[in-house]
Amino acid sequence: MRAFFSVSDKTGIVDLARGLSELGWELISTGGTQKALEEAGLNVMNVSDVTGFPECLDGRVKTLHPNVHAGILAMRDNKEHMARLDELNITPIDLVCVNLYPFKQTIAKPNCAFEDAIENIDIGGPSMLRAAAKNYKDVLALIDPDDYSETLEAMKSGNVPGALRLKLLAKVFEHTAAYDALIASYLAPKANRPEFPDKLTLTYEKAQDMRYGENPHQSAAFYREIGARPGTLAEAEQLQGKELSFNNIHDAN
Repeated sequence: MRAFFSVSDKTGIVDLARGLSELGWELISTGGTQKALEEAGLNVMNVSDVTGFPECLDGRVKTLHPNVHAGILAMRDNKEHMARLDELNITPIDLVCVNLYPFKQTIAKPNCAFEDAIENIDIGGPSMLRAAAKNYKDVLALIDPDDYSETLEAMKSGNVPGALRLKLLAKVFEHTAAYDALIASYLAPKANRPEFPDKLTLTYEKAQDMRYGENPHQSAAFYREIGARPGTLAEAEQLQGKELSFNNIHDAN
């Protein structure tokens, strides 16, 4: 079994990789992630050893290769797929643990250069995650450190339940959709897009759960637009008092 790692947020990555290694998994990685795992005493194969091709173009091309994507996308119960892998000498990849270039953090920096923003648009990461998520029955796609422990424990038990696989599948596409929406919203004003474009793509993140919705029997949460301007309600800080309800937010607005 093989697992691929490439993360900008390295929270929990060593414990996950060590757990997989103890289960007999082979570890593949790139750049800084490989260094972090090796410093923790783990044996890690560089992705170039899988592709047979070196990283190039300042790291823009590392994982975009059939040896990687065929290894992820092959359906294990499809005899033709697996025979083709054997014919091409490609080893399946059974887990993909990736979180994306920090685009949000980059554009949040004061005076962020446009070129820096562009360089922090991840290409290979979303491609690998989408491939792994599409093949969710055979490949685990991990994008959130909060899911590492649950997934590892399930793997140790020898049974990763379908509900967990579906949760990870949905989470990948939620994340990549929000990632692309943030890129689109950043680029739109720079490209002089019309005030009311044909397609409006927005992304929000949860600020907090509400005590209740408009009525006490209803649940609610407060979401704010990523990059909300300082001084707006979305960026306000609650200093005291009980947990807010929908009506509190509505009245404050």
